[in-house]
Amino acid sequence: MTAPRPASPLRILPGDAACALHDVAASRALEAAALARHAPHALMQRAGQAVARLALAVAPHARHVWVACGPGNNGGDGLVAATWLLRAGRSVSATLFGDAQRLPDDARHAWHEALQAGLSIAPLSDETPVDLAIDALLGLGAARPPQGAIAGAIARLRALQADILAVDLPSGLSADTGQRLGGDTVVATHTLSLLTLKPGLFTAAGRDHAGQIWLDTLGVDVTGAEATARLTGADVLDGLAPRAHASHKGSFGDLLVVGGAAGMTGAAWLAGRAALAAGAGRVFVSLLDAQAPSGDPLRPELMLRRDAWRHDPARLARSTVVCGCGGGSAVRDALPTVLSRSARLLLDADALNALAADEALRTLLDARAGRGQATVLTPHPLEAARLLGCDAAQVQADRLRAARELAARHRCVVLLKGSGSIIAGPAGAPTLNPTGNGLLAGGGSGDVLAGWIGAFWAQADTSDPQAARWATEAAAWLHGRAADRLLARAPGSLALPAGDLSEQMRETAALRRTPLRR
Repeated sequence: MTAPRPASPLRILPGDAACALHDVAASRALEAAALARHAPHALMQRAGQAVARLALAVAPHARHVWVACGPGNNGGDGLVAATWLLRAGRSVSATLFGDAQRLPDDARHAWHEALQAGLSIAPLSDETPVDLAIDALLGLGAARPPQGAIAGAIARLRALQADILAVDLPSGLSADTGQRLGGDTVVATHTLSLLTLKPGLFTAAGRDHAGQIWLDTLGVDVTGAEATARLTGADVLDGLAPRAHASHKGSFGDLLVVGGAAGMTGAAWLAGRAALAAGAGRVFVSLLDAQAPSGDPLRPELMLRRDAWRHDPARLARSTVVCGCGGGSAVRDALPTVLSRSARLLLDADALNALAADEALRTLLDARAGRGQATVLTPHPLEAARLLGCDAAQVQADRLRAARELAARHRCVVLLKGSGSIIAGPAGAPTLNPTGNGLLAGGGSGDVLAGWIGAFWAQADTSDPQAARWATEAAAWLHGRAADRLLARAPGSLALPAGDLSEQMRETAALRRTPLRR
């Protein structure tokens, strides 16, 4: 074996750095090119060494390490890791769930070297005290539910009272979609992604199974490769320019919230308060409930303009409009005018449901791009499914595909909310938001996010064609980071009420790119 490389893996979460993501096809192409440039077995040696180094770092006092190895090259990586751990003086054993004589060339070479080093390759004894398990069962190519011995190995890993380090992916998880392939899926404490980062680690079920995510590129330069998607990083907030001393409220744009039907006015007020916290210059609220109180006692800065969408076309043309928060069925009457006259329009919640149910409204939506009017859609999976004419399970089965399809169909920016929110435009690679946690799963959280997106957009240069996408990425990143900061300070937190979220986001924005400590 060659000496281990000194480089350390890159810790990906909590999501400070923007990173490229590569799906299975792109990763396979990069892997093939790298294999052609390196000596036989060299990449697997590097991969195994990387796994061993991380294992020593995350579990330096482990009494025994067990490596579960599958029948492919992922298993070969595990065998190399086990051999390095053995030579480093650790108590380690490995189990091969497959036929050693049918291993791929690199993995078979790793098996022979492991045997020569004296590694115990045998079934794990029930009496062996495992403090760290390495999941090297299934790698990049897994596409069907684990079966037979592999399924049994996954069940064994899940039953262990030990930390688990997954090699490349938790076994049973789709690299492209983050979906469970069926049956059991490994729940890892750490995942070391090799060569490239895979989208499935960051969306759908990925975050619940991958644990802390790390990347080791194995010394291969992948920066020039076309990315399937990208992770948003803290630098997205660099788009917030410092405020000039000679500013006034008109310097930071007007925002109009259209929503708040009877019984749901709170959603519109939440969006308006969020827009104020995010720095919009003037915020107007046009409630759809004619009987609602005339103002928000918590934020008297918010200006009520009843029926502004009906009677004030000039305001629609110069404002960033956030439409749909708490809109109920009443928002349907406002949509034809809002769709036709708003230069910058964000559609959320009930506005999206109305669009899904009315072809004429969708025609008005589709005409906006041709007139140079920018649009942002912010659906959750069920709302996206209604717009796409499918069910939510189909959206969740491939969230990247669903977001791209919606963006292309309506020529707009789409934020598909959920674990690993996805931002897609009509062109270019989508972005995945790496921040956030389950504290955001509460009523009103989406209304706050809509208000922040609208406010960032209102403050952006109106001539910038990427302003809508930047505002969406920046607000989504900040929305999640605020929840992450709260969870880091109070790990036992059960909820983050939407009424408190804007203040958390405002404080987080003030920190800008200060690293989050966990």
